[in-house]
Amino acid sequence: MLRKTALAIVAGGFLIHPAQQAVAKSEDEPSSYYIEPGSYGTKRETDPPSYVRNLSKTGIKSTEDITWLDAGLDYRMRYERRDDDLRRPTSGGLDEPLLLRTRAYLGIKNILDPLRAVVEFEDARRYNSQFDRDNRDINEFELIQGYAELHFKDALGYDDRGNARPAFIRAGRMAFEFLDRRLIGLNRWRNTTNNFQGFRASLGQDANDWALDLLALQPLTRLMTDFDKPNQDQWFSAAIGHWRQWSDIVTIEPYYMALRQDADPSNGNRKRDIHGTGLRLYGWVGDTGVNYDLSGMYQFGRDDGQQHDAYMVTAELGYTFKQHPWKPRISAFYGHVSGDKDPNDNKNNRFERFFGFARPWSSDDYMVPENLIAPKVKIEFEPIKGLKIDGGYSAFWLDSDTDRFRNLLGGANNRDQTGNSGDFLGHGLDIRARYNLTPYLAANVGYTHFTFGDFTRNRQEAANGNSSDDSDFVYVELSFNALDIFQ
Repeated sequence: MLRKTALAIVAGGFLIHPAQQAVAKSEDEPSSYYIEPGSYGTKRETDPPSYVRNLSKTGIKSTEDITWLDAGLDYRMRYERRDDDLRRPTSGGLDEPLLLRTRAYLGIKNILDPLRAVVEFEDARRYNSQFDRDNRDINEFELIQGYAELHFKDALGYDDRGNARPAFIRAGRMAFEFLDRRLIGLNRWRNTTNNFQGFRASLGQDANDWALDLLALQPLTRLMTDFDKPNQDQWFSAAIGHWRQWSDIVTIEPYYMALRQDADPSNGNRKRDIHGTGLRLYGWVGDTGVNYDLSGMYQFGRDDGQQHDAYMVTAELGYTFKQHPWKPRISAFYGHVSGDKDPNDNKNNRFERFFGFARPWSSDDYMVPENLIAPKVKIEFEPIKGLKIDGGYSAFWLDSDTDRFRNLLGGANNRDQTGNSGDFLGHGLDIRARYNLTPYLAANVGYTHFTFGDFTRNRQEAANGNSSDDSDFVYVELSFNALDIFQ
């Protein structure tokens, strides 16, 4: 076992750092304990974000020695064609919005250690839509990250594979993702970003055999044209653990989350105190090509005077044909998220989604993790290097036919407390292709067809006097990374 200090030792006449000694003793082992989940749509955004580059590695000759500065400039343009979007308050109609998003990042590290700092700006705009402006798509010239950090590279010594155990604390505005992104996510697909203001502390890093993240934050309210403000009525806190050494085939992530909201006229005088405990298990079964991802959360507390009692479970099993040149992967997923069973009792069973995002649930952004049963099958493959294709079939039901379908009709007329509208929401087929056209330009093209179920049609008829039978969604997206153009 390595000593937890960074003292050098003498061996064979040379000074060897404890980290080097560990690596020398275990050359057959990988250098990192971290294993990337293979489950569909759960890969977390990196920290710093994936579009960011260290200036010394951009290929710009004048910046080769600037190792202390991370920078990024990213531009994304997406054309969407939505026919009969069920999220809109009126049935029928074609909408063809153009979504534009620009992000810029600067991060200082090492040169002033332990003090570090990050700023990240985002400008999100929408054009050519027939519907009212909203903060899902619009957040003009906004500071989405701006924090100071005290970072101690090896505060907790080193693990058995020679990886430093850092510790840091951040204060300010932050954006990040945890677990499988279903509870805390940036919402990278959406044009605007989930972010917070407050404090984050971390012990360890992904490469270590264990790590712990602690959060105490206020969510930011996105104001389309004004500077975003923290929601003064809410505090979100979490403790998220990562244990990677127990077995080569499983990463264990226990977690606790809490959302506290004070009653205020701006939230309808709704006081909430929601707690949740959960566990995620994921991994690969040796070299078999089999991978899995299991998670579950139970929630309790008080919600506007009612007892809160809710849960979510998800499970995915996949198999990758490693010997095939296309590396195809097939997977089956099942998600079950509780809804409110009885609108007239003193109990709320509707799951609180916290700050996750909808994309893993449905490729058209219709589904969110509340009052939902969602089985699906997916296939992914890479027919030529760099061209990634995936597609699948999904079906959706309400867990409770007396609770709402959140996104239907913009939030109005989306619940039938009698249960007479049924519980089947519909089913969908989707396909997507991604390809890097150049080292700095990436394309993403997709299509989803959603066929309405009984509940969806019945609630549309109740609201509008008529209904649609299906919905089509097509998109073409281009992403440009300015710093990669020099490589």
